[in-house]
Amino acid sequence: MRQCMKFFPLLALVVISLTGTATVRAATGLNPPVKLVWHYYKVTNTCDDAEAYIRHQVEKLYKNDTTIAPKLLRLLYSDCMVNGCDASVLLQGPNSERTAPQNRGLGGFVIIDRIKKVLESRCPGVVSCADILNLATRDAVHMAGAPSYPVLTGRRDGGALSADAVDLPSPSISVEESLAYFNSKGLDVLDMTTLLGAHSMGKTHCSHIVNRLYNFKNTGKPDPTMNTTLVSQLRYLCPPRTQKGQTDPLVYLNPDSGSSNRFSSSYYSRVLSHNAVLGVDQQLLYNEDSNEITQEFASSFEDFRKSFALSMSRMGSINVLTDNEGEIRRDCRVTNVNYGA
Repeated sequence: MRQCMKFFPLLALVVISLTGTATVRAATGLNPPVKLVWHYYKVTNTCDDAEAYIRHQVEKLYKNDTTIAPKLLRLLYSDCMVNGCDASVLLQGPNSERTAPQNRGLGGFVIIDRIKKVLESRCPGVVSCADILNLATRDAVHMAGAPSYPVLTGRRDGGALSADAVDLPSPSISVEESLAYFNSKGLDVLDMTTLLGAHSMGKTHCSHIVNRLYNFKNTGKPDPTMNTTLVSQLRYLCPPRTQKGQTDPLVYLNPDSGSSNRFSSSYYSRVLSHNAVLGVDQQLLYNEDSNEITQEFASSFEDFRKSFALSMSRMGSINVLTDNEGEIRRDCRVTNVNYGA
């Protein structure tokens, strides 16, 4: 369901005070048909405490390693945005989806494998890897400061995809290209601007930003939209890539949150002050709608949290498999036909 609105009804008064008559066409719910169920495993009496088991494992892991929040966020995005939320990215293999260049540095696999092992010991062959990934991500980012948004369940797991099937875009694309990509997945400008806010924590490789630092669009100069102080800071961390086999350091996507891995709206403040690390993030200023939304979220963390809850639910419903589609893997790393092989 879509309508012309000020982002959300709850945000309308705030947006009016900032932008007068500006409006954005945004979704107010999940894309139909919604085939998932609230508390599916309890409703079907197949694994009543599945969500509690997952939450408990995530809590234990998070206490020792807060990086699981950005790792799981990226893992879920990489799964849902390619072929729908079917856990295909979790499958191993020499030419599997996870080996695609766009998925370099992807983490969180061990977390899902550990949770799956616990669930198989309690409810064998019942809880899908796709549901585990969605629920574990929700719980981890909630511990990092995000809202505990509702995750509908009942997903089933899909088959293997090749690395060539991965269509995740470059982090240097324009805002028009970024919006076209999100639109192709059934998501809109509010979803795009909100989901890019996941970059409020986590890291990226220097190779994704060196062009912005040294040779933006083959000019031999840095990106002119980038704050000069940030350019200097990142050049210190990311030397020019001049040699084959050169190391590729990691830098924080949001230096404001850094190693704390806290979910916050400081990402949007950085975009507004031209301090975004990735080019695609800085591009939010160059679309009228995404600019208005960025200003809104920079001024109100609570509005960002509300929008994040809806957009994560919308992304989690992309092309899901349910009923007799797909399978429930016994091991998230292999399809059932290869289980035990």
